Amino acid sequence: MKIAGATLRYLSLNRPWLHDREKGDWKADAIAGLTNATIVLPQGVAFATIAGLPPEYGLFTAIIVTVVAAFWGSSRVMVSGPTTAISAVLFASLSSLALPGSEAYIALALLLTLMVGVLQLAAGLAGLGGLIAFISHSVIVGFTAAAAVLIGVSQLGPTLGLDSGTGGVMHRVMQVAAHIDKVNMDAVIIAAVTLASVIACARISRRLPNYIIGLVLGAATGHLLGAQASGVKMFEPLGAVLPALRAPALDVSTISALLPAAAAVACVGLLEAISIGKSFAIRRGETYDSNQEMVGQGLSNLTGSFFQCYAGSGSFTRSGLNAESGATSPLSAIFAAGFLAVLLVLLAPYVRFVPVPAMSAVILYVAWKLVNISEIKHVLVTSRSESFILAATFLTGIFSELDFAILVGVVASLSVFLNKSAHPLVAVGAPTVVNNRRAFMNVKMHGLQECPQIRFVRIEGPLFFASIEHIERAFRKMEEKDGYKTYILNLKGVGKIDLAGADFIVSEAKRARGHGQDVHLIAANPSVLNVLRRLNCLDVLGENNVHAHKSEAIGVNVSLASDTICGTCEVRCFDECKNKSSP
Repeated sequence: MKIAGATLRYLSLNRPWLHDREKGDWKADAIAGLTNATIVLPQGVAFATIAGLPPEYGLFTAIIVTVVAAFWGSSRVMVSGPTTAISAVLFASLSSLALPGSEAYIALALLLTLMVGVLQLAAGLAGLGGLIAFISHSVIVGFTAAAAVLIGVSQLGPTLGLDSGTGGVMHRVMQVAAHIDKVNMDAVIIAAVTLASVIACARISRRLPNYIIGLVLGAATGHLLGAQASGVKMFEPLGAVLPALRAPALDVSTISALLPAAAAVACVGLLEAISIGKSFAIRRGETYDSNQEMVGQGLSNLTGSFFQCYAGSGSFTRSGLNAESGATSPLSAIFAAGFLAVLLVLLAPYVRFVPVPAMSAVILYVAWKLVNISEIKHVLVTSRSESFILAATFLTGIFSELDFAILVGVVASLSVFLNKSAHPLVAVGAPTVVNNRRAFMNVKMHGLQECPQIRFVRIEGPLFFASIEHIERAFRKMEEKDGYKTYILNLKGVGKIDLAGADFIVSEAKRARGHGQDVHLIAANPSVLNVLRRLNCLDVLGENNVHAHKSEAIGVNVSLASDTICGTCEVRCFDECKNKSSP
């Protein structure tokens, strides 16, 4: 019943944001939608070009996918549709199976989109949104940088008036270098004017339709130069203005061949959408449901595959512009799709006047904006493990395939997580004065003296089968250095204890008692205590050896400590030592 109820809630047409509309919200959303439509018009064409599809498929994606994802998603301001990263993965996955732009290629793209939608929808309905948290953000940073390099290199040829080439990064660079003597200077001038216009408009105001302005100026430059007569390629007229209902062609063998690519695209799409959605929800103080977003993304791609759309996801650029433009609800994205349909009808006849080098310049700018230099520097400076994940993802994308890069990144991310889980912090603590207050600090890091009879150990992380070897090794090193002591184990930082963890505590208690010492626990979490009881750990340890607070555990153990040793002790690190005889 719970599963059925959650499914109905995820798929319900009665969305929460429909009930908190105010009079001014409709106008705000309409203005934000119009602003977004002017941005996505050239973007849709550019992204479809990156994906190896006719321009209209990017525009159809910016209409259908945007509406469905906005309605059933979880974010109030995120705008979905075609994205650079997914376009690059789709091209890398399908270009070896069919000629980009051909009917066979388009059929593969629509089938792949259907599979992506099914995978994402199933994951959302199964409540797997929490698993995304286990995949490091560095995977997306490295993957996006690799996609940006591949996209940029793929547009070098068209920018110079040459063929775009085929293959990976190095192969494309070599192809351009081999034909550098055939560069068309008219194409170079058109690309330069377009790129300069886009950059200038972006610096003046983010709300300016810089892509449209750049393309218009690029087209005007091409007209003045007579570029078409000099061999500069122009865009083909759009095959259709609005999407039509057409079911993807299903074939079992093709589905099997596309499954790895579909999984990679689904993963990239969910990582993009959820990270963007969470980011804006935190900024705006709004609630966010990862599972609902997965359902929304899945439904959008599933529906889109029947309306000549390819796989889409959340767009940080369009979402940021949407928020800055005053959007109050997902209606702004729905308005954007409606305005785009109108603009498409009005402007479609003029697409044939756009030179290919002008669009290539726009795509080069998009690729450059994809690379988050500051985030890359932050990762490289602050964390070796995150740097490893980023480098593994990026280098795989450069020297192999993009869909394989995301797999490598996910595996690296999970490997780092598992390694950290298997190596929890095991630290010996002692009290000291910090800012006029007594606090427990790390003995090794702060050069503190500890009690000669009682060792206070804090464990931060799971106490389970994979971490026992590391924890036991740390305990043996303590004994080698200082001999046997009574242990006070602070388990407040232990979120998980399994049978192996309980067995470890039992074995340490027996070992300590064999040497005239003991083991006491600090554990106040009811779930941890229930696990310890259920695994018979407390039967061996004894209920009296479990304490809710440090002061209680320390008081009991100081009272049990040897008076003879206490009488000659000069450390007396605990306040409770005052009750023992002085040296």
